[in-house]
Amino acid sequence: MSKKPLTISLVIPVYNEERHLQNCLEAVRRQRQPFHEIIVVDNNSSDATAAIIRQFPEIKLLHEAKQGVVHARTTGFNAATGEIIARIDGDTIVPPDWSSTLQTIFADNTVAAVSGKVEYYDMAADRLFNRIDLFFRRYFARVLGREVALQASNMAIRRSSWHKVRQSICLSGDLHEDFDLAIHTNKAGQTVRFDERLVAGIAYRQADASFLAFCTYAWLSPKTYRMHNLKSGRYMYPVVALAITCYLLLKLLHRGYDPEIREFSWARLLTADSAMRVNPATFVD
Repeated sequence: MSKKPLTISLVIPVYNEERHLQNCLEAVRRQRQPFHEIIVVDNNSSDATAAIIRQFPEIKLLHEAKQGVVHARTTGFNAATGEIIARIDGDTIVPPDWSSTLQTIFADNTVAAVSGKVEYYDMAADRLFNRIDLFFRRYFARVLGREVALQASNMAIRRSSWHKVRQSICLSGDLHEDFDLAIHTNKAGQTVRFDERLVAGIAYRQADASFLAFCTYAWLSPKTYRMHNLKSGRYMYPVVALAITCYLLLKLLHRGYDPEIREFSWARLLTADSAMRVNPATFVD
């Protein structure tokens, strides 16, 4: 007798995502293994985000008045009823086998939470960039071990594990809420893993930020570990420094990418308008 597949609730916290949300939700709809439920939490969007969500009648739309992705995420996670709570961002594009891959990963009862490989779909030289990104994710998985971080744009956690840690998670700004969730999950004796079978496409909108904002966002990674008195965060400093050093190149590759031809375009570089994402770690009430 075959074991019944685990049920998965998908939670997507959103704030002013009208540019990307349609494609995100269309990809969610194309899953070969449908989700148990899809919950989108609107965090006071002032654009057409809510109107786009209403085009998908199968989606449960919630509102979180307290500003900040940590609050929107928590509202969605608390409302979820599936055995697994999956989480992506409003610009994430998941492949059709994403939900079934999660079921395979969580068939291992020792896994409490997981993040996977990401592929940037809005960068010139994306193949090279994705290989470099995967190299560093493998590096962090090796050196951090049990303390490996989660990435909000491509992750999932058992609902039972969420209920064990939700009272202890940090709700302040100036830290990565996904890193914080991983840290508290690990401290509760639960296993967090990196599994590159779980793949999702994401946008690299951080590159549209000013240099100061980019640096602030990047340094939040080791800072989150330091705030929890975890020395393993020291492994992140060289990688963060490299990212900051490459800021201008990353900005050029992102802003000059033409999605129509899927290549770098000087015309695009000079005319593209900014689609900068609000830093979720600092936009907190």
